[in-house]
Amino acid sequence: MTLKLASIVESLASDFNARCYGDQNVEIDGLAPLLHATPSQLSFLSGSKYLAQLPLSKAACVIVSPAFEAVARQRGVCVVADDPYHYFARVTQLWKQQHTPKRVAAIHVTASIDPLAKIGKNVAIGAFSVVAAGAQIADGVQIAEHCVIGEGASIGCDTRLAARATLMDGCRIGERCILHPGVVIGADGFGFAAHQGRWEKIEQLGSVHVGNDVEIGANTCIDRGALQDTVIEDGVKLDNLIQIGHNVRIGAHTAMAGCVGVAGSATIGAHCTIGGGAIVLGHLTLADGVHISAASVVTRSILKAGNYTGFFPLDDNATWEKNAVTLKHLHGLRERIKQLEKNL
Repeated sequence: MTLKLASIVESLASDFNARCYGDQNVEIDGLAPLLHATPSQLSFLSGSKYLAQLPLSKAACVIVSPAFEAVARQRGVCVVADDPYHYFARVTQLWKQQHTPKRVAAIHVTASIDPLAKIGKNVAIGAFSVVAAGAQIADGVQIAEHCVIGEGASIGCDTRLAARATLMDGCRIGERCILHPGVVIGADGFGFAAHQGRWEKIEQLGSVHVGNDVEIGANTCIDRGALQDTVIEDGVKLDNLIQIGHNVRIGAHTAMAGCVGVAGSATIGAHCTIGGGAIVLGHLTLADGVHISAASVVTRSILKAGNYTGFFPLDDNATWEKNAVTLKHLHGLRERIKQLEKNL
């Protein structure tokens, strides 16, 4: 299947102040990076890092910023947009809408729907999925195969659950959310009281509230609160294999890369980013606009917006071991220096 460049430009015209130069009747049959694009594919350039590749690209059309308009027009057909990466993102959405078969709004014969559940209009529920009593499924929701929707849980309009996603009892998901395969919302938080050498379970009595336009990656887990709800605000984007502990609150439009761990009762502000493999310890607060580098460990609250990094630099093993030994003696060296300064 192909799309004319003209139809792509026209579809996005109301949302972008973009200009197209060259033949708009060219047929586009795919999207690709600059150097890999064929004469029938669309590509983009968002920064100067790959500028040298632009004249070499065989793409049918390249999306660029105004700064690269002259080079792009000399190369051939181009679309000039203020934010080419944003424009390209919207093109990918348009492409998927045009090329992905729409799920039929129907309930599979093998799905188990409790009579006390409320199902809206144009809802699709896949094979072997379960919707428990009191659950509320709003209009336009798509639930794929082998999903479980617990008692009293609710899902907002046009939200999509991929295969094997689980929404536990009483948990709520907003509108237009995407849950990828294996997501678990509302499992018990890790709460135990130590008593005479044994662990006594603390029942997790809260829930999970997920806002609108949230996307949650494959096999990510968000624990229910112990007493209050775990809250994921509007527009949050979570990658695969993330663990969100009980009573955590994540502010609007914050994004986390794969394998991040957020321990219980941490509060993360809006518009934050947390790199892959980073850890946020429990009961800490991150202000709005905090950006944590990959593999960092956040051990204290951060109350000022900015970029933060916390990990021991990578080195060859022998050198790292020597530095690690020195680090063990750092406190003693500090005390000796303080005494020397006092003597002086």
